[in-house]
Amino acid sequence: MARENEQSLERQRELELIVPGMGSDHCAGIINKTISRLDGIDTVKTNIAKHRVSVRSLASGPDGDAVRKAVEGAGYDVASVREVGSKTIRVTVPGMGSDHCAGIIKNTLARHGGVQKTSTNIANHTVSVVVGADGPTEQELKKLIEGAGYDVAAVAQEGDTDQEEDSAVEEAYLKLAARRLWIAAVPTTLIMLLMMPHMFWQPIPGYLAIVVVLAFPVVFLFGGAATHKASWRSLKNGTFNMDVLISMGSLPPFIIGLVGFVYPMTSFVEMAATIMTFHLVGRYLEAKAKGKASQAIRRLLTMGAKTARVERDGEEIEIAVKELAAGDIMVVRPGDKVPTDGEVVDGESHLDESIATGESVPVYKSVGDAVIGATINKEGRLRVKATRVGGDTFLAQVVKLIDEAQGSRVPIQEFADRMTGRFVPLVLIIALGSLLAWLLAADSLRPILEWGAGFLPWVDPTAATPVLAILAAIAVLVIACPCALGLATPTALMVGSGIGAERGILIRSGEAIQTFKDIKVMVLDKTGTITRGEPKLTETVAALGISETELLELAAAVENASEHPIARAIVDGARERGVKPGDVSDFRSTGARGVSGKVAGQTVLIGNRLLLEENGVQGLEALDKDLQELEGKGRTAVIVARDGQACGIVAVADTLKDESVAAIKAMHEQGLHVVMITGDNERAANAVAREVGIDEVRAGVLPEGKVDAIRELQEKYGNHVAMVGDGINDAPALKQANVGIAIGAGADVAIEAADVTLVRGELSGVVDAMVLSRATFKKIVENLLWASGYNIAAIPIAASGLLHPMIGVVAMTASSLSVIGNSMLLRRRYDKERR
Repeated sequence: MARENEQSLERQRELELIVPGMGSDHCAGIINKTISRLDGIDTVKTNIAKHRVSVRSLASGPDGDAVRKAVEGAGYDVASVREVGSKTIRVTVPGMGSDHCAGIIKNTLARHGGVQKTSTNIANHTVSVVVGADGPTEQELKKLIEGAGYDVAAVAQEGDTDQEEDSAVEEAYLKLAARRLWIAAVPTTLIMLLMMPHMFWQPIPGYLAIVVVLAFPVVFLFGGAATHKASWRSLKNGTFNMDVLISMGSLPPFIIGLVGFVYPMTSFVEMAATIMTFHLVGRYLEAKAKGKASQAIRRLLTMGAKTARVERDGEEIEIAVKELAAGDIMVVRPGDKVPTDGEVVDGESHLDESIATGESVPVYKSVGDAVIGATINKEGRLRVKATRVGGDTFLAQVVKLIDEAQGSRVPIQEFADRMTGRFVPLVLIIALGSLLAWLLAADSLRPILEWGAGFLPWVDPTAATPVLAILAAIAVLVIACPCALGLATPTALMVGSGIGAERGILIRSGEAIQTFKDIKVMVLDKTGTITRGEPKLTETVAALGISETELLELAAAVENASEHPIARAIVDGARERGVKPGDVSDFRSTGARGVSGKVAGQTVLIGNRLLLEENGVQGLEALDKDLQELEGKGRTAVIVARDGQACGIVAVADTLKDESVAAIKAMHEQGLHVVMITGDNERAANAVAREVGIDEVRAGVLPEGKVDAIRELQEKYGNHVAMVGDGINDAPALKQANVGIAIGAGADVAIEAADVTLVRGELSGVVDAMVLSRATFKKIVENLLWASGYNIAAIPIAASGLLHPMIGVVAMTASSLSVIGNSMLLRRRYDKERR
């Protein structure tokens, strides 16, 4: 009993698992029984509808990994495991400049039992760590990462930091890199100025002592101290980062160079200082170049208004945007930025929405229209009710989506991960092998140097064997560049997501970018995607003896009393044609069949042919041909009769968006098979399909049938199906498609379910998104090929003695910068492929 009481007092752990394959009570029973067998389990609850398993256990009982293994052992995949009450800690690591560094940090944190999940984003140098209730604290996480060889700039629980602080941290890191560079560059420049005359013209007395004094602070103090500290932590932690190679490339030359004080030999001290300085040059240039690569995101962050004018107690006062609350009435004057997302309650104006949509033409806004924060009011005074503030605003969501994209992974990246994980140990082995090979078989290798001396001025075949061995080993260390491989994917994603943000294209994940390039079928929802989603008056056919104006006057007068969408379309269409609705009396509605009323003492009946036949209307036969033609075009046509005589036909339809025809033509040019899915009848659907050039139509599909329709297309065409939609009904189908594309003007749930969001809400953006995705993926492949090809070619050349270490460290820096530079050329390729 005492033992039971002791257990009941022990702190408990709650876990939540998502098990996609748990689709019945039978499955739930197996999982429940499997988990219950583990020691320390208190209760197990299953929810089949949500595929969730809730597990409560003693704190000393099984952790998330143990429960996962048990469920997987029972034959069920586990999508995720999280500890209830866990928290996310965000760590800013300025020196995490590539996937190689990110991998080291992830592996280090994974060793701590309390860390549930780690995700890295080298674009903004952050590590998000999900820790359980018994996980490490913020300070413990900081120590773990510092133990892996990386400085930590900031640690905070998720939500405590914002993007402005991220920018400040990155700016501080850039300044620190610049300061270290200058401290190293000045002494190294002096060393170079002394070395040239000493080697080629006149020996300088006390030369070695002078260069040692100048090089010492470069290699050991202000310049190199951080590098050696990071490499020592890395080695002690059992991991290997880029700093290890630089330390081993700079420390031995300096130490060996000191032998010159007691034994005449070639000085390597200059090499040590030069290697460290070029390393610092590379770090600084990488940080600066990556800052330029992400400048589109920076622009977004600085575009928001800092203050807002709001109405409080009958007065206009100015407050900080952070103090805004939903429901506040904001006053936006001409030239002002809209402080946050809202709805116009008074006034009209044109707004420049280019920050959100990429479209430079101002958009007209009036009462009831939604406005986006950070857009610019061009002329009129507006009163706007704030609807979203803080992290819920459109701009905040865009930044969040871009962060997700930049921190996401592309399947092809697994190749780079495998290489970088083994890269540094392999380089160390090759460097040691080069040292031994030259020490033991220099005579056999000298012919290589004799051949190279013919066109490489730095190659000296007559140098002593130890010198050649040291030069080869150091050259291997400094020429190798895991950073180039690690930068290949994230820099391309960074630039690509920035270009997309500028043009209103938000790509959520790297996986979508890779999948997009293979898309063969584009599925389009009709209403709201191809068409405007609202009926408009399209045609009128007047009977003999009746003018079109008279026909519209009768129709508009009666329909003006109705709230039906078709009635509103007829009234609005009449007004656009200069016809004002007259007065109506005795208005009656017969449900879906039609309406009637008295206009100027005459009985007007409007409805379908059957209703008018039942009411004995004459002259219907004369309109039958026109009626059939209009219905064949997919129009909804109603007949207007006055005092028992047919006066004509008015037709309405959900009209095409202006860009639909051109957009679908562009899709065909991209080699896509275009399919339209709609709940409309086949005749109306085919009419729209003919008008825009759709290849395949699936009509009469209910909302719940869209997922099945996507599955059928995937079975027919393979997993190469993308879908464009804008409504709540489309969300499940967007998830089912290999790439889901949401029209930004649509429902939030559809946007959340999609892989790509088109902010502007135009179908033409689909082709732009595809071109951007393909261009980004090509850049990723190019970067990976260049980075791996560079290392495969450079390391053997260095090992053969044909590459001087000083040139090697320059080439190493150039390799990383070339990957970043190639990514930045993505803008040019995208613009070229769009034409």
